[in-house]
Amino acid sequence: MNLLSSPNPILGTTVSLHSFKPKAINKDNHKHNYIHNSCIMMHKRVNSEAPNKLSTTTELDEHLLEPITKPCLCGRRHFIEGAATATLTTTQFPIQPATATNSDSDYTALVNKFHPPKPDWYQKFYAWVLSSFTKSYEAEVARYKSQIFSNLKEKKANKILEIGIGTGPNLSYYGSNPDVQVVGIDPNPEMEKYARSSAASAGLPLSNFEFIHAVGEVIPLSDNSVDAVVGTLVLCSVKDVDMTLKEVRRVLRPGGVYLFVEHVAAKDGTFLRLLQRILDPLQQTLADGCHLSRDTGDSITRAGFSSVELDIAFLSNASFVNPHVYGIAYQ
Repeated sequence: MNLLSSPNPILGTTVSLHSFKPKAINKDNHKHNYIHNSCIMMHKRVNSEAPNKLSTTTELDEHLLEPITKPCLCGRRHFIEGAATATLTTTQFPIQPATATNSDSDYTALVNKFHPPKPDWYQKFYAWVLSSFTKSYEAEVARYKSQIFSNLKEKKANKILEIGIGTGPNLSYYGSNPDVQVVGIDPNPEMEKYARSSAASAGLPLSNFEFIHAVGEVIPLSDNSVDAVVGTLVLCSVKDVDMTLKEVRRVLRPGGVYLFVEHVAAKDGTFLRLLQRILDPLQQTLADGCHLSRDTGDSITRAGFSSVELDIAFLSNASFVNPHVYGIAYQ
């Protein structure tokens, strides 16, 4: 998530708003590509009552995976295994409740690895800022969000994961569906009260909503467990974009969709791109790790989805945090 300032005179008074005319980017043999890009490791269960059962986890990176002869300390496997014995009666997602105190300490450590904890005052202040000062941005981006979120009903996506849910502004687009069940993850626990308020305002029963303190790089859900993943203004802030997208693909069921709205770096050689490079360090400090100069659209198109529909828009209320890419990626 990022802080959005007032309109920037650099962009001029004319704002280019594109209608949603997606450019299809097809990729054949995406299953093979995904397997090639994301090595699947088989680990023996340690200290388990069912020693013959194997657990599959996606390789994170070399320094997170212990040798197969040692207990797995990555956290996510323990997180998911704990959920296998007790399914939530609310969302019915294969997850472990965020209030668990048993094996989630390893996962919390992993969350802190990817998103080092900030002081409590900063997390509270940042959550309040996003709740109070992004209304004009949300009003302008609504036309694009409405176009992509309409696909959730068409796809009958009832189990939805939103990564970087923040204060929950997207819930108004799909929370009114009486059949929808939502899990929202965010590394800032102070976002929860705002997200729950947004869920209630959207008409989403709180029994159908679960907030989890988590990061996109290690999503605490089982493989093929959701119909759709939603992410808006989140890949700018994660530590590892490619790892997050691998996790998105892992939790999506076959035929599932990933809906996204992300700001990306301006075109090379422009003054706006130069300005973004200059302001990038300050933006990361003030806006909880937000990067101004990432080519996120390229990352999404090469992530291994079967096809990607992507378009570009400039938003006057986003100032130098432009342009934006928005669209749908198909599992």
